[in-house]
Amino acid sequence: MGGAQGHHPRRTALGAGRQGYGRFRCRATSLFCSPWTDAQKKTGHAIEQDRPDILKQRQDWFEGQLDFEPERLVFIDETWTATNMTRSHGRCPKGERLRMGFPHGHRKTTTLVAGLRMTGMVAPMVLDGPINGDWFEAYVAKVLVPELRPGDVVIMDNLSSHKRASVQVLIETAGATLRFLPPYSPDFNPIEKAFSRLKAMLRKAGERTVSGLWSLIGKLIDIFQPHECANYFRSCGYEPE
Repeated sequence: MGGAQGHHPRRTALGAGRQGYGRFRCRATSLFCSPWTDAQKKTGHAIEQDRPDILKQRQDWFEGQLDFEPERLVFIDETWTATNMTRSHGRCPKGERLRMGFPHGHRKTTTLVAGLRMTGMVAPMVLDGPINGDWFEAYVAKVLVPELRPGDVVIMDNLSSHKRASVQVLIETAGATLRFLPPYSPDFNPIEKAFSRLKAMLRKAGERTVSGLWSLIGKLIDIFQPHECANYFRSCGYEPE
C-alpha cells in the first residue's frame, strides 16, 4: 500500500440570477445583449453526458431505482484536501487590490474518503496521499462495512479501484448491495455537494499542517445535519417519501 497512512478523522476530532431591468450588464459585445439579460457564471457538465449511449445509461439509472428507499442509500466518494487551501475571494476597499499570503510551492495533499446517508456523513477516513485499490479495499473492510446495515444500498462511481471483486464481496457479506453510477454522472452523487461545502469551510480555515487539517475535517463532518443531507439527496433526484 505504499507509504500512505490511513487515519480516521473522528478519532482525531475527539482528541483535539439576479434579474436586471436597468442598464446593460452584458460585458461582451453580442447581438443577444439586451436590458433583460444578465451576465452569470456558467453551469457546466461533462460534455460526454450528451453522447447517446451515456444519455441512455443516465436515463436508465433512475428508471431502475424505483424500488430503492432513499433512507437505505449510502453514497461513497473521495476528495482531495491540502495544506495550501485558501479562499479565492474576499473583501477590500473599493478600487484596491485584495492581497493575501498563502503557500504557493510546498504543500501536503491528502485524501478524504467518506459516505453520505440522508442522516449525515458516515464512515470517514483521511489518507496521507492519493488512494489506490489496496487502500480503498482496506477502507471498505475496516471503516465502511462496520457502519453498514442489512438492506443498505452502497452507491459509488465506476472507478477501477471501486470495482474489485473483493470490494463487492465485503459489502454483500454485510447484507448490503453495491451499485455503480453511470459514467460521467457526478451530479447523481449527493456527497459531491457535501464535499463542496466541506472544502469551502476548509479554505476559510486555512489549516497549514496535516495534523491540523485532519483534526478540522474530523470536526466538520459532524456539521452535516439530516435536513441538509436530505436536500442534497433531493437535488440529485432521490426524493425521500
